[in-house]
Amino acid sequence: MIATRTPVIELRRLHRFFGRTKAVHDVSFEVYPGQVFGYIGPNGAGKTTSMRILATLDLPTAGDALIDGYSVINDPDRVRRRLGFMPDAFGVYANVNCREYLDFFARSYGLRGRDRRMAMDKTMEFTGLDALAEKPISGLSKGMKQRLCLGRSMIHDPAVMILDEPAAGLDPRARIELREMIARLAQHDKTILVSSHILTELAEMCDVVGIIEQGQLLATGSVADIQRGQLTQSRVRVRVLENTDSLAKWLSEKDGFNEIVTDGQLLHFSHVGERAEEAVLLKEMIEAGFCIAEFGARHSTLEDVFLNVTKGRVQ
Repeated sequence: MIATRTPVIELRRLHRFFGRTKAVHDVSFEVYPGQVFGYIGPNGAGKTTSMRILATLDLPTAGDALIDGYSVINDPDRVRRRLGFMPDAFGVYANVNCREYLDFFARSYGLRGRDRRMAMDKTMEFTGLDALAEKPISGLSKGMKQRLCLGRSMIHDPAVMILDEPAAGLDPRARIELREMIARLAQHDKTILVSSHILTELAEMCDVVGIIEQGQLLATGSVADIQRGQLTQSRVRVRVLENTDSLAKWLSEKDGFNEIVTDGQLLHFSHVGERAEEAVLLKEMIEAGFCIAEFGARHSTLEDVFLNVTKGRVQ
């Protein structure tokens, strides 16, 4: 839930050029406390470059980015205190167990004594690593290593977390568990920016999404908001007990219903419009005397929106 209208993550006309390549080109958006922002785009779209700038690992060519009101250019030290960054690839150290790994990063953030022990215990309990505290990192599964990297990113209790492809390479159970942890972080008022190629999961966990391609932000808002800005189409399936051909003829005389196909008792058609219109249509079918036994529709998903907005261009 949004507690205030002051953004915690803010990109202001951000640019990052590498020679003639415009990795990030005039990108602006805001993320508010407790929100999960899904950053979506093909490989090479500019997602990781944007995240590296937010994490103070790179500098913009022009524009600025702010974390909790502090500029990544002018106040990088304050930004790092308020931000946890989970990269898409991270290193581990040989002959180090989970507790020692987290202890190293806790000390790096200046945590000492009782504060460090409390932070480590809280982090290990949250990530489910407490039972593996003495296990060497080299013996961890991919999913457990991802949990460890998440723990490393949150050990200093940051207000903002940047997660770059956190579910990459995970099995279905590990992805579900990671998604649940991200939801719990948001419930504790953490502001989260996450990128992923698994769009169905982003649709479930994100309050807002941003779609980027060739360094340019093409759309931003909730999935429903972006869908309303697109010409979305649903595929409807109706089972009628009798007079299927009559229903097809009746439907063909109405506007907005196309690709009408009958198959025994089944009738399929495409519809462009709001879901409320489908409810009205069902009511009209019944009032017209048709015996409807089944009515269902497949609506546009985040994947459909992504395909509609992007053009598959690379740079």
